Order: sequence, then C-alpha cells, then structure tokens
Amino acid sequence: MTPAVSIHNLWKRFGDHAAVAGLTLDLPAGSFIGLVGPNGAGKTTTLSMVTGLLRPDQGTVLVHGADVWTDPVGVKARIGILPEGLRMFERLSGRELLQYNGRLRGLPGAEVDRRAEELLTVLDLSAAADKLVADYSTGMRKKIGLAAALLHNPDVLFLDEPFEGVDPVSAQTIRGVLKRYAASGSTVVFSSHVMELVEQLCDWVAVINAGQVIAQGTLDSVRGDRSLHTAFLDLIGVREQDEQSLDWLGEAR
Repeated sequence: MTPAVSIHNLWKRFGDHAAVAGLTLDLPAGSFIGLVGPNGAGKTTTLSMVTGLLRPDQGTVLVHGADVWTDPVGVKARIGILPEGLRMFERLSGRELLQYNGRLRGLPGAEVDRRAEELLTVLDLSAAADKLVADYSTGMRKKIGLAAALLHNPDVLFLDEPFEGVDPVSAQTIRGVLKRYAASGSTVVFSSHVMELVEQLCDWVAVINAGQVIAQGTLDSVRGDRSLHTAFLDLIGVREQDEQSLDWLGEAR
C-alpha cells in the first residue's frame, strides 16, 4: 500500500549546519503518527519541507504518491497544516477566517458556512466566532488554526507542536477532534517532545535526532517494555547527570 507520506534522502542546511541530514521515512496511511525528538532535532524543519513551506536542498517528498515540489497545488489540496507560530489574518473574526479559507480552497459558499459552524461548535468557539482573531488566547488560536486546517477535509493533517501553550480544557477538545478525524481513516502527523502525550494519542512513532531518523515503527515496537519516555532517552543517548555537578545549588547563603 502506498504510504501517506514518503520522504527520501531529505537534506536542509543552514550555513554549515545540517538541520536535516539525509532523512528517509515512510509514514503509514490511516495512522496517528508522532514525530518525536529533542529541541533542535529537525522536526519543524522536516515538517516545513514535507508540507511545501520550505524548499529542501536535496531529496523528495511524496504525499499519497504526488510530489510536493513538482505538483504543489495538487498536494496542498490534500493536506491540512497547523504550523508552530501560525500567523493568521488577525483583523478577521474566527468565523470570517474560516469562510475566507474555505472559499480560497474552492469550496461552495454554503458548504463552507455549514462546515465552519460545525467546527466552531465542536471546538467550543461559537461564543467567540465573531471576535477578532487578534483578541484570541493561545488556546483559541490553536483551535481556530486547527479548524482552518480541517475545513477542506484533507487526507493528511500535519501539526507542529499543536498543544504547546494550550490550556488543559482546550487540549482535551483538540485531542477529541483529532482522534475522531484519525478514526475516519485519515492520517495525522504531529511533532512533539512530550512523550506522555504521544503515548496517549499515537499508534506509530518516528524518533528524530540530529536531522536523522533513529527509530520508527508502531508505538509498541519502538518503546518495547519500557515507557516511551525511557525508550526515547535511551535512543538519543542521554546520560545521567553527574551528582557532583551543580552541588552549589541549595547551599546556605
């Protein structure tokens, strides 16, 4: 079966630093996939190239068999994106933002309005639907960004740290929507460095470090009989801190 996303020999350099160094990865369709790694591992850079937001120095990316860089319009019609630090049209209300995005996607106006109202309701944004996005909290911005990414019913949804800075109530709402979306047979790909969250949501995991994949597979195959947190630390080679270091902390002043 064709993977949802196939990445081959992907490279991206910034000066002398290789943020992504020959990364190769096939992401199975119909899965809830976690891309995990420490800060600076190359997760955001990888997702940016996979979604057509950043041009790679080398390598190919296929989404359901279509090349991201030779068929960008076709690919972008099939994906939804919620990047980290998403910038929006802040002088639009939440409802207007969804209506605008839907019409840009070429959906009929009546269908856009219907889907927008359903998303606003499910994501608990109805009361704020006519407020300017500029006045939204972090959690509300993540939810309206997710609504915009889902509006055209994409085959693959890419999320970069979707729960960063989100309050527990909003996080629970987002989890519910993502689980429902994945259960329909669509593919969710999200990056995180919070192992507990990945363990709760994902059935397939790829561990990235220094711009390369160091482990991939089903959640159980990657973590074995350990927690994902412990397996992750072992995989990236984290050593225990020297007990003598920082021994001045807590000394009497």
